[in-house]
Amino acid sequence: MIRLWRKWPLTLCLLWGGCGLPAVAGELKTATAEYVSAAQRHELDGVVEAVKQSTVAAEIVGRVQDVLFDVDDVVEKGAVIVRFRDTEQRARVRQASAVVEEAGAALREAELEFARIQDLHRKKLVAKSELDRTQAALESARARLKAARAGLAGAREQLTHTVIRAPYSGIVVARHVEEGETVGVGQALMTGLSLEELRVTSRVPQSLVEAVRQRGRAWVRLPDGRTLAATGLTVFPYADTPSHSFRVRLRLPKNVAGVYPGSFVKALFETGERVSLVVPSKALVQRSEVTAVYVLDAAGRVGLRQVRAGRALDGQTVILAGLAEGEQVVLDPLLAGKVLREQRAGAGE
Repeated sequence: MIRLWRKWPLTLCLLWGGCGLPAVAGELKTATAEYVSAAQRHELDGVVEAVKQSTVAAEIVGRVQDVLFDVDDVVEKGAVIVRFRDTEQRARVRQASAVVEEAGAALREAELEFARIQDLHRKKLVAKSELDRTQAALESARARLKAARAGLAGAREQLTHTVIRAPYSGIVVARHVEEGETVGVGQALMTGLSLEELRVTSRVPQSLVEAVRQRGRAWVRLPDGRTLAATGLTVFPYADTPSHSFRVRLRLPKNVAGVYPGSFVKALFETGERVSLVVPSKALVQRSEVTAVYVLDAAGRVGLRQVRAGRALDGQTVILAGLAEGEQVVLDPLLAGKVLREQRAGAGE
């Protein structure tokens, strides 16, 4: 493959008659331009979106007492973001607690009465009907206590709805209420999203969707030049009617820095394989609008060669024109440039 290095000790130039290559400290490392079978990738536009994005809504009718975060604030999971006035809900909890206490006392009294009648029935001092009556009263008391406890749980649940907490760590993107407002059930309070988990949505033409689905591999090229491998790929099972394209989601690695929802990126989908001439990307030199590489010939002389470069991925760049298979490209352009200048100076160019 490409990483079959050739090392050319420059001090050996003293042994090469007429080579014209001056002695330079160090060595020139090269790689061979060669054809490899590489994945064929189709590039499409994509948009970044958050996996977790939601709007928190009110679950009770009430008045907003505190709004603790605003747009662009970072919120930790479980943090209180909105608080309602809870006077009425607390009163209901106290009332329900009193009902539970009352029902508990009634149950204890019914248990004592049943135990007394049961003892008398064993002694044949009361009729079976009296025992049945006290047993029914006991069951009724137990049911009332159960209902009272359920009422207390409901009142406490309503009280928890007066405090709205963040469902996950993220950032606030919209604030829908202000302090003092009265809101109803289902009214939006705050919208947020998580930057930890992001994905890219793209549209794949009908002609490519089957290859994309079968291959199942994709990459995302960010505006800053970074290329990230998608950790997951989801192809929607239906096409958009106007465009006849399929929606595809690419999941990004977690906690990618410098990427935000709404940003435009490039989605690269693997659709097949093809043979391409490649060299290490670090061998390329950019001079204004010209792309070139330093080539080391069989005589040990360095030359600058203009090339036409194609796509770059995984540290390799496809060469479309300007190089032939088997040619040696120098991996350190700075050192190669120095050698070339000294080489020309020695030749009187």
